[in-house]
Amino acid sequence: MNRVSHGALNYRHVRRRFDRAADVFTTADFVHRSAADGLMQRLGPMTVAPNSILDLGSARGASGRQLSRHFKRARVVNLDASFEMLKKGRSERNWFSKIRDVQGDAFNLPFSAASFDLVFANMLLPWIDNLPLCLSEVARVLRKNGLFMFSTLGPASLAELREAWGEIDQNVHVNRFADMHDIGDAMVRSGLSDPVLDIDHLKVTYPDIDALFADLTAAGARNSLMSRNRFLTGKGRIARLRELMHGDSSNAVLRLNLELVYGHAWGGGPQPKPGEHHLSPADIGRRRR
Repeated sequence: MNRVSHGALNYRHVRRRFDRAADVFTTADFVHRSAADGLMQRLGPMTVAPNSILDLGSARGASGRQLSRHFKRARVVNLDASFEMLKKGRSERNWFSKIRDVQGDAFNLPFSAASFDLVFANMLLPWIDNLPLCLSEVARVLRKNGLFMFSTLGPASLAELREAWGEIDQNVHVNRFADMHDIGDAMVRSGLSDPVLDIDHLKVTYPDIDALFADLTAAGARNSLMSRNRFLTGKGRIARLRELMHGDSSNAVLRLNLELVYGHAWGGGPQPKPGEHHLSPADIGRRRR
């Protein structure tokens, strides 16, 4: 992504964190994989036969490879902001793969209008702070009646960690995720039609706070908020966080809840430019004298 920020997130930092995490991403991508499995299960009953597929926010391309196996005749394009993620994913494919890689910006997709029959975005939206702009780009590159499928995190995700930090200081440590209804409204405003969304829950446990932070680092998911504290977090605050997260027992495991939001919508076709209005001839009434 070329922009430094669209508001809450510093995209230069986001890209840098994913570049650094590329080598070890698959050791800590169980949330990413779980959400991808959920999307593939929801894709199964859909009556679609896409010729062209965009895996938006592809990371190391696991979903793209799965989509390529499922739709054997389709052309699959992986797009990600991280060059290192794309590079690692390319090394995991054979020379005859139809999959192609593009490093790009989800807010300014380097594709012409109506280029894809299916846009698949697994766990991209948690890293998007300008949802209308991103969804407008999805609607633009999606063909009329094409399918957009996505997964993201709901606002209840990581509530335990957010609340614990709130007891320690007023800094922003955990991103806030969009509500399901706000996503649905943004999809309709972008030109996508008939959105359907549902929620699932994933419980994760860690032996301690250090294991949690290690996984977040390996998954490229550490704090990239513009408003984050610019200084190192002191040992005292980490010790206090450890107390709050473990409760009364230092032997208790950390339990975190992730709210997984799944959704799909259909391409509505070309949208009018600002100031333009499309009118069907059938809608033009006859003037009476």
